[in-house]
Amino acid sequence: MDAFFASVAQRDDPSLRGLPVVVGGRSGRGVVAAASYEARVFGIHSAMPMMHARRRCPDLVIVPPDGAAYREASEQVRAIFDRYAELVEPLSIDEAYLDVTEPLTGPASGTLVAQAIRAEIVQATGLTSSAGVSFGKFLAKTASGMAKPDGLRVITPEEAPGVLADLAVEDFHGVGPATARRLRALGIETGADLQARSEDEMREALGKVGGWLARVVRCQDDRPVRPHRVRKSVGTERTFRRDVRGAEALAEKLVPIAEELARRLARHRLAGRTVTLKLKSADFQITQRSATLPGPVATEAELMGVGLALLHRPAPPKGALRLVGLTISALVPADGGRQLVFPFALPGA
Repeated sequence: MDAFFASVAQRDDPSLRGLPVVVGGRSGRGVVAAASYEARVFGIHSAMPMMHARRRCPDLVIVPPDGAAYREASEQVRAIFDRYAELVEPLSIDEAYLDVTEPLTGPASGTLVAQAIRAEIVQATGLTSSAGVSFGKFLAKTASGMAKPDGLRVITPEEAPGVLADLAVEDFHGVGPATARRLRALGIETGADLQARSEDEMREALGKVGGWLARVVRCQDDRPVRPHRVRKSVGTERTFRRDVRGAEALAEKLVPIAEELARRLARHRLAGRTVTLKLKSADFQITQRSATLPGPVATEAELMGVGLALLHRPAPPKGALRLVGLTISALVPADGGRQLVFPFALPGA
């Protein structure tokens, strides 16, 4: 989907159309969750501190998130996907891989299926999308990025090596700023530079990431579309408007975090045995405290109990905190396993 959260806001409020719109918190601690294409002209992007975004665009329009509207649109889009493909692998609320080798409807043409899906999305949701069509996941993802906004890009087997050769290393999906810097330090600035290096050489230089890059730049990507991706963890966190200090104040801040995490677990019908408490200090230092429990937990009371226990083990943080989060992993179906009863002692306590 194109600038999904911001596009939903502009669809639901026509007065926002054509304006630089971002979705996120208005406070000084807020971050940009999504930016309209009008806002991106100013260099504004997701995850940017809202304070920086405002500096770049004084006329920026900030709207709060609307989770219900996003979920509704996402479900409509997913229903369209499911009419065309049996193999659909969601990547996020607004993106998915589809294997249309044998589509459920229409001709066996990735291009025609993509055209039909995009037309149905506009009709059903009033939102635009971009599609990438190719013979592997990496190339399809690359093509979809080239098509934005509101476009369709096909990368055929014949043209794929040339397309990848022309890409800057930063434009390779999965290459972040740190990896890009390491590549450039090796003299690798483009896909063509990558194609000139052997897989062994890249693996020696960058480990697993280097080997993966050497393969995909040669169009070696046979990963299947997996309809049922295994969720490894569920988490939620809060950034505070003002730094928080002291066990009592932090415990109070944990309440809505545990509540939200319990809701997410219930929505996915999951529970988990490992709970991690994330703490970010005022100077952005991150620490984590984890415990693996003898049985799965999922309710707000259980998560709150574990969170409080971790907060006090070994001791409450002495300094001020700007963020607290809870994540649960080692997941199991919520209807299986033994639920713990509080109060209880953490293992090793």
